[in-house]
Amino acid sequence: MTLRPFHLAFPVHDIPAARAFYGEVLGCPEGRSAESWVDFDLFGHQIVAHLDPAAKPVAVANPVDGHDVPVPHFGVVLDMADWEKLADRVKAAGIRFGIEPHVRFKGQVGEQATMFFLDPSGNALEFKAFADDAMLFAT
Repeated sequence: MTLRPFHLAFPVHDIPAARAFYGEVLGCPEGRSAESWVDFDLFGHQIVAHLDPAAKPVAVANPVDGHDVPVPHFGVVLDMADWEKLADRVKAAGIRFGIEPHVRFKGQVGEQATMFFLDPSGNALEFKAFADDAMLFAT
């Protein structure tokens, strides 16, 4: 099976802030746009920031390996080198991590590098990487 890009549309409070965050901080090339939305290429996947000034982030978290993981959240599974580059980029931009970059489930099935942070509208993002991609769906 060939993996196809996913598409995700999500609310933002401010289109220029979304452009700065996704385009400049995360390095996502911009695609099509209009006054109330903008497409980004998130590591080969299409995400669309839609203007919704009334949207409020959901403040729910579930415990995972000793951390409170925000729900909902989205992101991409990267290779380890790209994950490390992104972690450095986010740190250099002064973005506060909700969960600092670290390795979760050390020595267990599913061991993974992960990090969480919020965009300017409060949307939670997680980026992760596996030393062994076969562990992505391992039980």
